[in-house]
Amino acid sequence: MSNNVIISSDSTTDLSAELKERYNIATLPLGINLGDKIYVDGVDITPDDIYEHHRKTGELPKTSAANLGESLDFFKQFTDEGKKVIHFTISSEMSSTYRNACLAAEELDGVYVIDSKNLSTGGGLLVVAAAEMLKDGLSCEEIVEKLNDIIPCVDASFVIDSLEYLHKGGRCSALAMMGANLLKLKPCIEVKNGKMGVGKKYRGKYDEVLKQYVKERIGDASDIDLSRVFVTHAGCDEKLVNDIVALVKDSANFEEVFLTRAGCTISSHCGANTLGVLFIRKSPIAAE
Repeated sequence: MSNNVIISSDSTTDLSAELKERYNIATLPLGINLGDKIYVDGVDITPDDIYEHHRKTGELPKTSAANLGESLDFFKQFTDEGKKVIHFTISSEMSSTYRNACLAAEELDGVYVIDSKNLSTGGGLLVVAAAEMLKDGLSCEEIVEKLNDIIPCVDASFVIDSLEYLHKGGRCSALAMMGANLLKLKPCIEVKNGKMGVGKKYRGKYDEVLKQYVKERIGDASDIDLSRVFVTHAGCDEKLVNDIVALVKDSANFEEVFLTRAGCTISSHCGANTLGVLFIRKSPIAAE
């Protein structure tokens, strides 16, 4: 892997500490505003802190994008050493982080900002793909060009046990939440063309719903790049998570199955008991 190129992302890609170390990924954290304090995602606050605060007060945090100054300082620590940077951000449809990173990059040489058009390990898949390409000796320009072809192929989705966090965050109406609760619906949230939307609405107990979701999402795996898959969750029961990981392994012959925990930014919007299976397909996903 080239020592002159840094792969980095904002903190929303939810990569584990092990993967960051394995691929030498630098991270630019977003801000978490909770109560009367401002925290740094993944540094001085955890998702469990958010859940506990919400349990006690009913209050949810607000997330803040990495601003222009923070982005500039982050990039300069590398460019001042003559290094190039390939930097990934959460979808530009969801945050101003991408725009701020682009503005910072305009003031420097050798910074390539990638709009993941995704969130959580949907972006993490792209970060790992870029790191693997760098290890194979591709240039920054070649990596960026190949990423443009991969981005539309990322299959990112999550099943949510409760719509409470989405409702309080203004992403779901009270009527929709009430209807989902009455019918015991567990919606699948999908990311398409950079935006979140509701896919299939499952009905039943959460553990059984997740098993059905995995089987349907993976299918016969004929159109899936089997290099890697992420199982990413927000505060789910450990046994349930392990069962889902085992099911994913049984459903397709993935070379690597990564288990990760959603960070503070993602957890602030979806709440606990959220789980997704994320991978890359061989062909672009049709945007509805």
